[in-house]
Amino acid sequence: MDIQGHTAPGFEAVAEVFGRNFKEHEEAGAAFAAYRDGEPVVDLWGGTADPDSGRPWRVDTLQLVFSGAKGLTAACVLLLVERGQLDLDTPAARYWPEFAAAGKAGITVAEIMSHQARLPGVQVPFDNEEFLDPVHMAGLLASQAPADDPRAAFVYHAQTYGWLAGELIRRVDGRSAGAFFADEFAEPLGLDVWLGLPDEEHHRVATTLAGPGVLVPPPGDDPLRVLTRNPLAAADAPALWNSAAFRRSEVPAVGAHVTARSMARFYACLARGGELDGVRVLEEATVQLGRRELRRGTEPLWNSPMAYAAGFELQTELGLFGPAPDAFGHAGAWGSRHGAWPGSRVGFSYAMNRTSAVWPDRRPLDLLAALHDAVRR
Repeated sequence: MDIQGHTAPGFEAVAEVFGRNFKEHEEAGAAFAAYRDGEPVVDLWGGTADPDSGRPWRVDTLQLVFSGAKGLTAACVLLLVERGQLDLDTPAARYWPEFAAAGKAGITVAEIMSHQARLPGVQVPFDNEEFLDPVHMAGLLASQAPADDPRAAFVYHAQTYGWLAGELIRRVDGRSAGAFFADEFAEPLGLDVWLGLPDEEHHRVATTLAGPGVLVPPPGDDPLRVLTRNPLAAADAPALWNSAAFRRSEVPAVGAHVTARSMARFYACLARGGELDGVRVLEEATVQLGRRELRRGTEPLWNSPMAYAAGFELQTELGLFGPAPDAFGHAGAWGSRHGAWPGSRVGFSYAMNRTSAVWPDRRPLDLLAALHDAVRR
């Protein structure tokens, strides 16, 4: 396997693990990047971006990272909190009056950001075209009552998080989540990160592949599982993942296309308290607020430990963000991992095009373990 890129002295073991992923874990194409104290220490890529054509993974290949998008949307909300346009402890209906319908007047912004709004799915049927329209989907949620199943208070809001948070951004600022992130974070920091990919950039996107067990059967008879049905895991989902419509849409929870290098740079900025290369995008106090734990427990449908801050995932006993106990960030479905270790001032990102249902997924875990060992030396 031809691995390209570089590592700083002392980080060579990370490249060894990256190469081993292709030999031992059926990696197709991938990239891994990390910054320490604002300086790039790992920038690796390799494999195949598109198996049908044989197109290789290149330095500028973009990858869909599914829920890696949630960390980007969280940063947008936090910047609006910093500017006094949103308040985490205020009912969302103050900014979005229609949201008060059907018994939701008391649901706060913080509850939305920490998956506690009891709106983990959309009750009415919708098609893929509607799924790709955040304003339409937010409107459906505004008229919907919270789920009365007590489990819903801590069910991961896989898609609805983005429609809810994105509508709050639009209501108080006027811009969509994708436009807001582009203006306030991507452009100032020089990030190749997109929530809504322009057509002229589509040629750079890797084809996302479904590994065994990723596409799941219908959810059965459990009403809560039916409510949280995920079109991104349906039998025909790969066609949606790789469609031009999905790439250009701004789905705030699951629609980001990124290079690992740029996602690592984004989290490197957060690891330094919101500043990188003399550019400050968030105040340090805002980053601290964004890391404040809002809920910790067992996600009832996954039966798995989860800890949420204001849009970011926090470290749990599973160690999904590597060995650092202070880690925060967001994982993407079926493998990708993006986050920060504030104590070490490290930001990292792993992006790949072969999704995997294997649990635990050793690909990101082994990379983060090697990175942590190198940082500690």
